[in-house]
Amino acid sequence: MALERAVRAKLMSKRDPDQEAEAQEWIELVLGKRFPKGELYEDVIRDGQILCEVMNKLKPNAIPKINTSGGQFKMMENINNFQKAMRDYGVPEVDVFQTVDLWEKKDIAQVTNTLFALGRTTYKHADWKGPWLGPKPADENKREFSEAQLKAGQTIIGLQAGTNKGASQSGQNIGASRKILLGK
Repeated sequence: MALERAVRAKLMSKRDPDQEAEAQEWIELVLGKRFPKGELYEDVIRDGQILCEVMNKLKPNAIPKINTSGGQFKMMENINNFQKAMRDYGVPEVDVFQTVDLWEKKDIAQVTNTLFALGRTTYKHADWKGPWLGPKPADENKREFSEAQLKAGQTIIGLQAGTNKGASQSGQNIGASRKILLGK
């Protein structure tokens, strides 16, 4: 029981209330409706319905059928459909949470990170006009150098590499030298 408690405490420590509030605000802006008062962020998104609605706003008809009633398998199907739609939208597989992370509330921090990954991916879709979540991903900044510029760069010692201008450590004695005492 102690190990389970320690694991749960570690997962809870990864949660960032500010990030969760930012993700919640983004969802509310995308959908144009507020979360119910007094309900926790993870409880509102737990059944996947809200997440599917968000995905359908970002990419219309990404999830054609959202289950609004039924058992836990129907609700978990919503989560799975949301995950598939995110991957199709361009969210990397490594950023997608596991279904149990949300359904069993095992790792809500990972769910929030996934929402941020989805928010970052929206920048890459010109048809989405906002709102966005998280920082804009960097674009490629490819540069072309001439052969003369490349040769000139080989003669310079970069400051990151440092330089000792030919100095060495030979003859340096720092601290007390080692004394070996025999016979004592």
